[in-house]
Amino acid sequence: MVSPVSLTVELRPVAGHTRVFVTLPAGTPAFVPGLSRATGQAVISLPFDLLPVEGNLVPGGGSNALSYGAVGRQLTLGLGAGYGRVEAQFWPAVGDWPPGVVVDLWPAEKPAAAVRPAPVVVPVPTATPVVAAPASAPPAPVRPAGPVRATVVLDPGHGGNDPGMTSPWVREADINLDVALRTARLLQSHGVAVRLTRQADAHLHPDKAADLNLRARMATTGQVSAFVSIHVNAATDPAAHGIETYYFGQPLPGQGRSLAVRENGGGSLGESLTRQAAGAAQGVLGDLLSQAKLSFSRRLAGLVQAELVAATGARDRGVKTDAFYVIRTPTTPAILTELGFGSSPAEGARLADAAYRQRQAEALSRALLRFLNAG
Repeated sequence: MVSPVSLTVELRPVAGHTRVFVTLPAGTPAFVPGLSRATGQAVISLPFDLLPVEGNLVPGGGSNALSYGAVGRQLTLGLGAGYGRVEAQFWPAVGDWPPGVVVDLWPAEKPAAAVRPAPVVVPVPTATPVVAAPASAPPAPVRPAGPVRATVVLDPGHGGNDPGMTSPWVREADINLDVALRTARLLQSHGVAVRLTRQADAHLHPDKAADLNLRARMATTGQVSAFVSIHVNAATDPAAHGIETYYFGQPLPGQGRSLAVRENGGGSLGESLTRQAAGAAQGVLGDLLSQAKLSFSRRLAGLVQAELVAATGARDRGVKTDAFYVIRTPTTPAILTELGFGSSPAEGARLADAAYRQRQAEALSRALLRFLNAG
């Protein structure tokens, strides 16, 4: 029988809203915290029993009063009238920091968020996106921005009804999300605003074409400085290994199209979306402005590739160009990186290791900071 867990609940400094961090035991696997809201409180459901505990984070009876209490499998936050929207997400361990649940409380005095979607929301007129943990608002910076003034979109590929590649060592959707969350936390610590296309094992839309379109459109919503789609590669040859990074455009001569087709949905759908993306590439390559944006994408891809290879010692498969549907925008520097081959016994096992994924996240954040500060 598993003993009840004792939670540590504390405030964390952020800009623009209130963040509560709930520290979880080391080794807690990723999960989607349940969240329900009632007048004066928010209830977060956890997948294990809790030791009873209560306390005040912001004492007093004013509009910013904030208290907490744990019982059973629920943590209840008592909220003053000054709090509006509430969001909760699992946060993986990073370095010596244990895992936890981040609860973001947004001020009630900003009703515009309830009337007008935040920039990361892209409405779909024909169907409602299926998202287990809403990505309706970007995680806020941990501290006010320093020299970097930027917003980055991180796209953990696949998720929900599309697990991506699977092997005895890894499930791609899980690896992509974990590296994206780790990278987001590192970027936020440097004042970079981060939007995630998903924050849990979820798709944005059950139809793959619509899902890819929603992700791609996040690159053009608001002032986005960079869009990075994160993936894990696969091959029928178990000896295939290494890291490669792509920017949008026509494939190089002799370059195979199997990867682009697979990441564009696979099968006939992947073939169709790859043809559409290739046609778009042919159209934008002749435009001077688009060429300039593609040159920024190429530079970002080079930085990401170099940092990832240096941090991991993986085989350098190079920077390439191809017609990936999710990075087809000519208005934002956008790349797609393949973190390694989950189908490789050696590389798949490394990707399954949290310390290895942390090195990759640190490499991604270094590359993005170099790119943003040079821009």
